[in-house]
Amino acid sequence: MSTRKEEGLRALGTKTTYSDNYAPEVLETFVNKHPDNEYWVQFNCPEFTSLCPITGQPDFAEIRIMYIPGELMVESKSLKLYLFSFRNHGDFHEDCVNIIMKDLIRLMQPKYIEVTGIFTPRGGISIYPYANYGLPGTKYEGMAEQRMLHHPFIER
Repeated sequence: MSTRKEEGLRALGTKTTYSDNYAPEVLETFVNKHPDNEYWVQFNCPEFTSLCPITGQPDFAEIRIMYIPGELMVESKSLKLYLFSFRNHGDFHEDCVNIIMKDLIRLMQPKYIEVTGIFTPRGGISIYPYANYGLPGTKYEGMAEQRMLHHPFIER
């Protein structure tokens, strides 16, 4: 059994330090022990917060991340710290979802990933942005297109 030191993980098992600003550098990966298998990994962050870039008022959401890993996987504590770093970050809902997805693609190059934001209403309107990505030149690229074309209504 390997230890966290051997895997190169810094956040797991240490005192938690929260960033005051958007911090993609806190994200960490570990090697997928089953890269030949196709399987889903899902994270739900029901306490996501960010700031409206215009008013500075807080926005609240559940962020759902689903992916099919390739060679690397995101370490969950580092993901928690990363998502927490949006707390004082000002961006529109749609931007937050796309930034999260793109940062995770750069980090671990998954076969497939989708990120959904289920934001609480502001001004009487709920916004549920969705973004996805499939590895170009693979069946996952087609999967991303199909899931986007047939994206279901999100139930709360």
